[in-house]
Formats: sequence, structure tokens, C-alpha cells
Amino acid sequence: MTEMRDSEDRWKLALEAERKYRQLFEQANDGIFLLDATGFLDCNQHGASMYGLDRKDVIGRSPAELCPERQASGQLSADVVAEKIAAAMNGDISRFEWTAMRVDGVLLDVEISLSSVEMAGGLCLQAIVRDITERKRMEAALSESEKRYRTLIEWSPEPMGVHRRGVIVYVNPAAVRMLGAHSAADLVGKPVLDRVHPDFHEIVLARVRNAIEHDGEAPPIEEKFLKLDGTVIDVEVRNTAIVFDGEPAIQVAMRDVTERNLAQQQLRIAAAAFEAQEGITVTDAAKVIQRVNRTFTEITGYSAEDAVGKTPRILSSGRHDAGFYDEMWECIGRTGTWRGEIWNRRKNGEIYPEWLSVTAVKGNDGAVTHYVGTFADITMRKVVEEEIRNLAFFDPLTRLPNRRLMLDRLRQALTGSARHERHGALLLFDLDDFKTLNDTLGHDVGDQFLVEVASRMEACLREGDTVARLGGDEFVVILQDLDAETAAAMQAESVAVKILAALSQPYQLDLSFAGGELNSRSYHCTASIGITLFRDQSLSVDELLKRADTAMYQAKAAGRNTLRFFDPEMQSAVAIRAALDTDLRTAIREGQFLLYYQPQVDGEGRVTGVEALVRWQHPLRGLVCPTDFIPQTEDNGLILPLGHWVLETACNQLVVWAGQADMAHLTVAVNVSGRQFHQRDFVEQVLAVLRATGANPRRLKLELTESLLLQDMEDIIDKMTALKAEGVSFSLDDFGTGYSSLSYLKRLPLSQLKIDQSFICDVLTDSNDAAIARTVIALGMSLGLAVIAEGVETEGQREFLARLGCYAYQGYLFGRPGEAAGVEATKP
Repeated sequence: MTEMRDSEDRWKLALEAERKYRQLFEQANDGIFLLDATGFLDCNQHGASMYGLDRKDVIGRSPAELCPERQASGQLSADVVAEKIAAAMNGDISRFEWTAMRVDGVLLDVEISLSSVEMAGGLCLQAIVRDITERKRMEAALSESEKRYRTLIEWSPEPMGVHRRGVIVYVNPAAVRMLGAHSAADLVGKPVLDRVHPDFHEIVLARVRNAIEHDGEAPPIEEKFLKLDGTVIDVEVRNTAIVFDGEPAIQVAMRDVTERNLAQQQLRIAAAAFEAQEGITVTDAAKVIQRVNRTFTEITGYSAEDAVGKTPRILSSGRHDAGFYDEMWECIGRTGTWRGEIWNRRKNGEIYPEWLSVTAVKGNDGAVTHYVGTFADITMRKVVEEEIRNLAFFDPLTRLPNRRLMLDRLRQALTGSARHERHGALLLFDLDDFKTLNDTLGHDVGDQFLVEVASRMEACLREGDTVARLGGDEFVVILQDLDAETAAAMQAESVAVKILAALSQPYQLDLSFAGGELNSRSYHCTASIGITLFRDQSLSVDELLKRADTAMYQAKAAGRNTLRFFDPEMQSAVAIRAALDTDLRTAIREGQFLLYYQPQVDGEGRVTGVEALVRWQHPLRGLVCPTDFIPQTEDNGLILPLGHWVLETACNQLVVWAGQADMAHLTVAVNVSGRQFHQRDFVEQVLAVLRATGANPRRLKLELTESLLLQDMEDIIDKMTALKAEGVSFSLDDFGTGYSSLSYLKRLPLSQLKIDQSFICDVLTDSNDAAIARTVIALGMSLGLAVIAEGVETEGQREFLARLGCYAYQGYLFGRPGEAAGVEATKP
């Protein structure tokens, strides 16, 4: 019973399975065929309909009957059917595409899955057939479309590329060229970001994500790409999501806009340049103004409305003749451009200089279409150039030629003299005591004086002659076209005398610069002049200047306010002077100077004081007389350190004698030069020495020369008064040799007059000298001043002076200058 029930259950299950299979078999959307080696055994209705048949018409047919004679591959359909059935009967499962044919001859594309199945009747084959005709048609259409797409892109002049998942999968030839590759192989398979500038990586990635998410085209954007050689290019990019080779991808349409951007940049630059600092005029080929810029208006005063339609002749200044413009346009016609300096006229009539460039613009046919003129107002540049020229060649104070221009003119004068066989002359002027004026009244007053000197010298010269300022108080005059040598010397001398006379006239100087109480002051000036003649180029410029300088110093040595011509013998004197200058500097540095003292006595012959006299103990020449070196120290400025040493040494000696009862009453007279006294801090220097040495100011007497009194009397009186208040006394040395004036003698805080030894020497034999001595003594008495005579060598001279009322003497009669020990030995 149990076995029967099991058999019965299995039968029911089999029937149920059969029922479900048949249900699926009939309802399937695909055609299902059962067949064996002889033909179709069964099919569902959908399968029969695919071939345009009923089910009953299918059963019994061979599969080869429902297909064309040959497949697309060229094989016979029957052979392939037999092969496929045999393989399936052996257990193979296959799936393949097949070309079938309806009964009406229409071909179908089908996909067949073939396998063996166990049926009730035994082993058979099951073929599941799906009609893919429409799909194949669509695939064919898509393939054709992609083929057309590729052909279109390949031949497109626009660079195109496709990338998928960040990797380049396709580039067209235009993209290959744009990116500087040799072939597509250089790009395909490489990361797309390799060709994107790092600054745009994030932008590119964001645009790709956006295109994928929205399955559309991203708006165009400009990016920077990198060519294979690293060159950066500007690229306008359009991204589109597409299907490429059956998969989603990003199509990139590109356009190289580097040149366009450069052109736009150039246009912007050109636009900016058109409104730049230079004026611009654009005319047509007929030279009619078409356009001007803002700077044109600013420079010329003409607005665009004023200028457009006119020709550039509206700017003509009248300074250039027709030949100038003919040459300019000839150059433009020949070379296409011209540039140069030109004078034009503004709308207000003002004439101004400009730097102009004119360029011809030509069309493709080579014909001129326009002219472009650019210009700059160079008025200020001209002013600056003139200022530079003045600074380079003219003295800024006097506006006279400076040393550089003087040397150039002297060279020209030498050349002209040789060419025309005419003489010339070089005159070197040095203003006497100018430094004293500068030191006492200040540089502003000194400059004022120099300007007046320059004006007076210019007024004395002919046209063609030159007066120049070398610097300081030195001036040069160059005379040309003079006659034969003797006459030339006379002509040069005549000019020099004329200038000396002009310079000697009083100068009214404005003292407001110097802060003085008086508004102005009258000043007198003299000059020393050195002259040398020339006729050819046998002497260099430097040699001529040396000769004039040598002659000028000879004039100074002759007492100043005079002139001297160069004499070849002066050369040796110059050499001696140079050597002396070197030796003097060494002497001061090494302390070679000595201070001697000459006694001064009263009427009873008692020594009352001494005069300190400097001596130079030269290592080779022995003891050198002051007259051989003092004048040079005055010229080279060494008198200042030497004078300070003398003052300090004399004060130290006063301190020594102050400690000796029989010497403590002595005074020491120290000579003070004009350069020393006119130092601004002279009073402070003297007081500082007195404090440092401890000397008694009442035992110090300062001897001044009359020539010192010619400069700034008020300053002299102030300094003397300040020192006298401290106990220092003053003696006027060499009285009678200078320019003594009772008006200032009365004002000076003097205590003594010294009669110069030149009057004492012949006082017994020369009535004039005797009269001068008598006058000086009487003057001293009337002014309440003591009088001392120097150079007393005989008893007769002493007696004569005593009869006149002079009871103080200095000279060989009482003792020669010597060391301090010698004075002490006289037991005063």
C-alpha cells in the first residue's frame, strides 16, 4: 500500500511539473522550440509566429528550412544547424546569434540558446529563440552613427577629445596638433589632468562631476592647458556627457584661444597706449587728422573737435622751413618712419619743443592708408638739459665758464692761434685777501662780492674773449687774435690794467647776510695777475696754466695789486717754492722751529720786555731767516698752526720767567698774522692758551700789522676789546708803512705804536725818515700811546729818538735775537 501511495505521489508531482512547464512554455515572450535530429517536435505559439507560421506548420520541419541558405559568415546554414545540433546532443550548451527567415522570405536576427533536455519520450533539444532584429537594427544604426561621429570628429578642425574615469581614450588630429603631440598615442591612455595646468585641476574635476550627474553639457569655460613641451596655452572648453564605445564618457570640445587672448591683450595695451603720456595723431593717407588722444589735447590745447578734419599744419611754429618738412616726408616715404626734434605751436600761441615719431601704416597692397604720429612735450627735458649743460660748463655762482669749459676754449684758442699765426694771452687772476673777507663776513657776502667781480671783468673784455672762474677767488681771462709778440704783451697788459682798475673800485656789500648791525659796507679789492703769451700749440694747456700760475705768484711776491709776465727763470723759483712747502710741512710735524727773543729796553737801557721771533732750524740748511719762509706760510695756510705754536711757546716762557724775581716783570710781544686774527674763534684760541699755560695775560702783548686793519674794522675792534678786557695789550707793528688812518687809530684799543725799522735805518741822514719818525712819536703822544722804535743799531739813532720823546727801543744796539737763556744772562 505504501509503495502504491509513493508511486501515486510521484505521478502527481510529475503531472504538476509538466503543467507548470507547459504554462511557462506557452506564456514565454521568447520562442521555445523542442527538436531532435529529425526536426522540430514542438514549439510555443510565440515561436511559430516569429516565422509567420502556426504551430502545426512548424512541427516536423527541419531548422534549416527556417533560415537562408547561407549565414552572414558565408557558411551554409544546413551545415551550421547540423553542427550545432550534434554538439548540443553531446551535452554542449551554446548561445549564438543566428539569421533566420520567415516563410515570406523576410530575414530575422535572432539569438538562440541551445541545450539538451530530458523529456518523457527521452532526450531532446530545447532552443530558446529571441527576436533581436530591432536590437540589431538599432546597433547597426548606432554603429553607423558612431562611425559618422568618428569621421566627423577626425576631420573636424576643432580639437576634440574624450576621457573616461580621468583617462584620455580618444583625441582627434586637431587636438594632437594643439597639444604639441606627434600622434594620438602620445596622449591616449594618459591622465587627462597631465594636460591641465595645476591651477585648474579642481575646476576640471568639478565640471566633470557636474556633467556626469546632470547628463548634459557644461557651459563653456576658459582653462589653461599644458602642451607636451610644457608650454601653457589658453583653451576654451565645452564638456558633454556622451556614450563612447558603449560606455559613458566625457567629450571635450577645445579651442586654442591663446592668440586671441594675446590679440585682445595687445588691443587693451594699444588702447591704453593711445591714452598714454604721449600725444598721438592719426591721419589718413592725405594727412588729414582722423583721430587724436587726450594727451594730444593736453599738450597742444586743441580738442579732438578742433583737430579732426584738419592737417597737422595747424601746429606749425614757423621755425622750420619747407626744406625741413620735405626731408622729413622724403624719409617717411623711403623708410616708413621718421623721428626727431621739432618745434610746434600750441593753440594759445606758445611755441614748444617736442620729440616726434611718424610712422606710415600700409595695407596688404603696400599702399599707405594712415600715418601715426606720436610726440612728447620735451620742454622740461630741454630745461633740464640746459641746466645740466650749465652745471657741466658754467660756474653756478657767477655764471662764468668753469674750468672744464675754460680748458676747452683755451685749446680752441691755441688751435686758432696756430692756424692764423696770431698771438693769444692767458691771464690768471687771484683776488688778494679774499679769504679774509670770507672768514670775517661769511660766505654769503663773499659770494655777493665774487658775482660783482665777475660782472666787472666781463665788462672789460671784447666779444670773443673769455673770462672764467677756476674756483674760489681765481679767475682766468683768455685773449685771442693779438698782434706780434711785443704788441701782444702790451695789449694783454692793457686789458689787465683795465681789469685791475675796475676791480679796485669800491664794492658796496649787503651785510644783512652776515647779521651785522649795518646794512651795507664799502669794500676795496686788489688782485694779483700772472700773464703768459702763446702763439701756437708748442705748449700744452697744462703748461700754459702753470706758467700763468708762476707769474701770478711772482706778482703776489712783488707786493700784490700788480701783474707779472711769465719769465722762464721763474720755473726754478717755482721748484724752490714747492720744495720749501714740503719742508715746511715736515718742520711743523717734526717740531723744527725755535723761538728766539730780542730785548726791548727803556730810556735807561733796562730790559722791559722781549719780542718773540720764530726761527727754523732746518736739518740741512741750518738756521733759516723768517723772511725766507713766513710769506709762504701765509700763502699755504701753515701760518695758523705755526702761529699757534709761537703763542703757546711764548706763554710757557712767560710762566718760566714769572718764577724768577728778576725776570717776572718782562712782557713778551708775539706777532699775529692777518689770517690768524681773522679766524672766527681767535679770541677763544688766545684765552685757551693762556688758561692752559697759566701765563699772566698782562705780560702778553700781541703785535698787529697795519695791513690787517684794512678788513672789517668792527670785527677787529670787537676782538681786541675782548682780549684787552682779559689783560692782553696790543702794539701796532711796522707803523708808517701801511695805510694808517687817524679815524681808526682813535677807535682801536692799542697801547703802543712801533716805528718800523725802515724809517730808523736812515733817520740821521734822510729828512723824510726823520719827519716820519717825528710824526709817529707826536701822534703816539697825542693819542696817549707808548711808542717804541725797532731797528735801533747806533747810539746816535737812540739819542735822536730820545730828543723826539721816544724812550723805548729794540735793535742790535741792545741785543740780537737769541734763546731765552741769553735774555736771562743780560740781568735786566
